[in-house]
Amino acid sequence: MKFSEMIYKRPDFESFKNEIRSKIDAFKNAKNAGEQINLIDEINVLRNHIDTQSELSCIRHSINNNDEFYNAENDYWDEYGPLYTNETVCLAKTILDSPYLDQLKKKYPEQFFTLLQDSIKSFNENVIEDLQEENKLASRYNKIRATAQIDFDGKKCTLPELSLYLENSDRQIRKKAATAIAAFYESHEAEIDEIYDALVKTRTRIAKKLGFKNFVELGYVRLHRSDYNSDDVANYRRQILESVTPIANEIFEEQRKRLGYDDFYSYDLGFKFTSGMPKPQGSPEWIIENGRKMYSELSPETKDFFRFMADNELLDLVSKKGKEGGGYTTYIPDYKAPFIFSNFVGNAGDIEVLTHEAGHAFQVYSSQNITLPECIWPTYESCEIHSMSMEFFTYPWMKNFFGPDTDKYLYNHLTGTVTFLPYGVLVDHFQHEVYGHPEMTAAERKVCWRKLEKMYMPWKKYDQGCELFERGGWWYQQLHIFGDPFYYIDYTLAQICAHQFFGKMNRDFASAWKDYLHLCKLGGTQSFLSLVKEANLKNPFSAGTVADAMLEVKKKIKEYSEKK
Repeated sequence: MKFSEMIYKRPDFESFKNEIRSKIDAFKNAKNAGEQINLIDEINVLRNHIDTQSELSCIRHSINNNDEFYNAENDYWDEYGPLYTNETVCLAKTILDSPYLDQLKKKYPEQFFTLLQDSIKSFNENVIEDLQEENKLASRYNKIRATAQIDFDGKKCTLPELSLYLENSDRQIRKKAATAIAAFYESHEAEIDEIYDALVKTRTRIAKKLGFKNFVELGYVRLHRSDYNSDDVANYRRQILESVTPIANEIFEEQRKRLGYDDFYSYDLGFKFTSGMPKPQGSPEWIIENGRKMYSELSPETKDFFRFMADNELLDLVSKKGKEGGGYTTYIPDYKAPFIFSNFVGNAGDIEVLTHEAGHAFQVYSSQNITLPECIWPTYESCEIHSMSMEFFTYPWMKNFFGPDTDKYLYNHLTGTVTFLPYGVLVDHFQHEVYGHPEMTAAERKVCWRKLEKMYMPWKKYDQGCELFERGGWWYQQLHIFGDPFYYIDYTLAQICAHQFFGKMNRDFASAWKDYLHLCKLGGTQSFLSLVKEANLKNPFSAGTVADAMLEVKKKIKEYSEKK
């Protein structure tokens, strides 16, 4: 069914609660494991229908924040989402208390039961009002960004449209764009500080009510990090600082020399070549058609997948007024349909959306036969392996999008996967500091950010007009800090795994693709480190993994660089 034909109807919570509780009672009174398995299947049908309505509302609201109907529906889900979660947690407790648990564990993967335990640890009825408040605060932040209309270059620009000017060959235009972005956030500084301060306090309060020392501990449980902890992550951040930051610094120094600048500011980082940045050679419609060709040639599985996406309107890609920033992939379970949301603005990032988000969508399309809602997606850091690796697997087809600028694009993309890593761990380190010290003032948080920024990204300097960022306000732009705390490190863990796939595909493409396809089909049936092992990759937390992953990457960067 086409996305426009999918019917949204706000569910009645009381009806859902009565029905699922009736089935939970039947589960408790079941005479054997077989009856319980059948009831789990029936309950999952109910849950999938609720998830479908929630996703349809979320997608349509993010497409147009000015749509009053879906604004009201978003408010409904902010309020009622935790109530639906409460029923799911009741189900989790009932399953874990089953007298037939040993038999259920023979039927379902171990990861399923780990996820159920995490859902119980991270929720109870005492925090419902706090969760509602958390949702509303994150929505307030999203609305500030999504409804931005900034006067620039004689027109009203959204934030994604304005960011395009940061790649302009005219340095003064880049500076003006950077100043306009900083001015926008500075005009909302008090409100954003208020929102984030309330988020930190709300999340800390939730953690304390649930028996955790602080939100750091709860954040890890929310993200189902069952096979590593914050000490592992801290050691991993040190690997990035020692093995990647120096390489990134070299890349930016080469860029500075290439551009012929004495001073090198934040608004110069996105402009890589005096001959201009590589851009796709056609319209959004042309990009989609080339995407169809690319995925039809990559493999039979990707051919079927992309045809399904394009034919059923499951791609909303172009930036427009009222549309939220960023990009995401989600899944509409009743229709077994992934959905890709993004903001095309006419630069190389448009193609990376088509590969990155398609990697997510291809994974969930490949694992749609998994019947447990908890296990169709893996945990976040595993999800990002699919997306970031797909960016590399599609390298042979980039010539179809960039023509004579293909090598320039490949150099730009590959170096970007390296220079991103220090920023990714900076975002994570900042959040550990914030939630480890929730009493921090807004000013102290900015000082903390700028101190860490100078450590991980010593090349980052701000010119006049960007005083907010010099004071440590750059993080205002990072959606995950507000909506998905502690998520961001997952991108970097996955990037190191994707770099390993990059090395493998340069040696044996068919073998690397086989491992990748196997990983996608596993969905979320295993934990992160188990999935890494299944894909024949090295544990990114192990000493030396990051440095080893950089070897092939550095070699290829040098090859592209020498092509001038």
